[in-house]
Amino acid sequence: MITMENLSNDIKTIINTAYPYIKEFNPAQKAVIESGYLEDKSNYIISIPTASGKTVLGILPALKTILNGGKAIYAAPLLSIQNEKVKEFKAFEEHGIKVGKHPSNSDLSVMVFESFDALTRFSWNVLREVDTLIIDEFHMIGEYSRGPTLESAITRAKIINPSLRIIALSATLKNIDEIEQWLDGKTVEHNYRPVPLNKEVLDAEMFNTKNKNDVIVKIVEKAIEDNSQALSFVSTRRFTESLATYVAKKIDKKTTKEQKQKFKQVADKLLEVPKKKGSLPTTTCLKLAEAAEKGVVFHHAGLFNEQKEIIEDEFRNGNILMITATPSLMYGVNLPSKYVVIRDHTRWTSNGPASIPVFDYEQMSGRAGRPQYDDVGYSYLVAKTMDEAFDLEARYVNGEIELTNSKLIDNKDAIYKQIIAQIASSLSKNLDDLNDFFGKTLYGFQMKNNPSMSMFAQDSLNWELESALEFLLQNGIIRATPEGLKTTDFGNLIAKSNYAVETAVKIKEYVSTMEKLNPAEMIYALAETPDLPLISFKGRKSKDPVRDKLSECGLFAVDIGNPEATAVSLIEWIDERNEYEIENAYNVYSASTRRSAYEASRLVKFAKNTLEVLGNYSNLKDMDYLSARLYYGVKEDIIPLVVGVKRLGRKRARLLMKTFGDNLSEASEKDLQKVEGIGPKLAGKVKIFTMNH
Repeated sequence: MITMENLSNDIKTIINTAYPYIKEFNPAQKAVIESGYLEDKSNYIISIPTASGKTVLGILPALKTILNGGKAIYAAPLLSIQNEKVKEFKAFEEHGIKVGKHPSNSDLSVMVFESFDALTRFSWNVLREVDTLIIDEFHMIGEYSRGPTLESAITRAKIINPSLRIIALSATLKNIDEIEQWLDGKTVEHNYRPVPLNKEVLDAEMFNTKNKNDVIVKIVEKAIEDNSQALSFVSTRRFTESLATYVAKKIDKKTTKEQKQKFKQVADKLLEVPKKKGSLPTTTCLKLAEAAEKGVVFHHAGLFNEQKEIIEDEFRNGNILMITATPSLMYGVNLPSKYVVIRDHTRWTSNGPASIPVFDYEQMSGRAGRPQYDDVGYSYLVAKTMDEAFDLEARYVNGEIELTNSKLIDNKDAIYKQIIAQIASSLSKNLDDLNDFFGKTLYGFQMKNNPSMSMFAQDSLNWELESALEFLLQNGIIRATPEGLKTTDFGNLIAKSNYAVETAVKIKEYVSTMEKLNPAEMIYALAETPDLPLISFKGRKSKDPVRDKLSECGLFAVDIGNPEATAVSLIEWIDERNEYEIENAYNVYSASTRRSAYEASRLVKFAKNTLEVLGNYSNLKDMDYLSARLYYGVKEDIIPLVVGVKRLGRKRARLLMKTFGDNLSEASEKDLQKVEGIGPKLAGKVKIFTMNH
């Protein structure tokens, strides 16, 4: 039972039932609670190391708010974290607290940054009912893609609901005083980690080898000895696979028969995933299962989502020795491990290889040490030579993290989006209003408070806003009226979507010139927008099959890259090819086809809505068909069947058509059950469908 005097009994009871493993608060948590932040009404930044119990500290003021009849939002950067937190907070429901994903129907809602941003734009009445906002991973405010959304949403929320209390949970920030001033709050910092972290740089020379992978083998062998696990970060998908394969072969003889049985079960589960989806396992799946049988797996965006979930669950259950991953995993789900290995300290950017920031090194290292399991965590950065190790130690182990600066103006799309948001929500009617709003963002605050920039801050901001307004006016997104700036119908459509302005403009240009919908051409156009998740090539094999398929569809590409691979994969997908066939034909990570097809299906709906707001009503029905074909992965003839019979799926629908053709309505339920995969329940649903059509 927690015996923390500063907490009311009802909060203690809730925490004790939801987190039974917390016997008492750790020093960092005690320091924060004793700072008085639960009694104080100020905004707060709570800055303590990774894995030192930030979530509970955020939840305490949320619970206090809710028990006093108010509402709280817990904002997180990623869907994976959102889902994890909803699951975790569901334990509060036995105390009468409604947990959900939107404050209109819950006391405690867990939202991703983008959904919270939408709340500040369209749901002011709901936002005004919220008393406390908890922001998880607040340090992401300095990140290029999500940072601008977060800082703009906070700025707008403070204007619309001035009494909203903000609690920001963050890893260490270098310029925390500056950010605290902008947030108009207080900071509590503490450096306690429940599991002490040991950070080292190892080099290949120490182990008499030139291969960094051999160093990782040694670390995994050590993990096997002390019955723990390792997490290894590399820079690319291909490297995650080659490292997993390499380590798996080397450690095969070091594991016991019992361990091998567990590994085999994991491998079988991973291979089941494509089978359940009606595809043979792809070569990527086979490679994954082969390594998993020896206790090692890779984790990247080219796997089926269900495979990633299996990997995460089995790793937590101790049935996997090592995961090799790309750095994106550091922001994702909660996967601590006793050993963290950072093999690659560079990553590929559009300008070639670049060194990772010290901040990212700290985030990856912070995964080392499992609370409740380990008494120490080890983070190893791997160098090739002793000289390189010396440099890396100076830069990363003993170096200082970078300043957290706003990326709002660096990210053109973010400026466009926020201007549209301000005008669509009638918060800004002219350039002065926009200058006022952007001046209140973290970007505006940092410009005004920077001695070398403050003189030009206003002129610089004004110039950025003027050029952005010009672009938005030219593209028919906003219009000037006697009452001030307003969004057009097209602008409102963008404001209500989460799509990049560049995506919307490209789609508008494409549909405006389109006479008759050509599905292949439309798919290719979507693949060239920033919002379609791309299906990438797996290796350096010939790209001619992709070029040939495009030209077969009357499409010509100079360069063959991932947009072309994506277009071809989706063209094959709506022709009812499965992942196994797509991968074999084009050497791509086909497991991400479904995700890409789902997003493409939504983009086609957006294109249809764009046609409607432009007053062009031709092709609308064809757009509906293409959207359905992408969603279900089917040819046009079986759309009614897969849409009309839930859970039938394309494979069984096609078998029914092959077996009964146009006589489907004449088949009895008994006849229908002769088709592979059709049981009594499904046969009944098919029969009802045929009777109604």
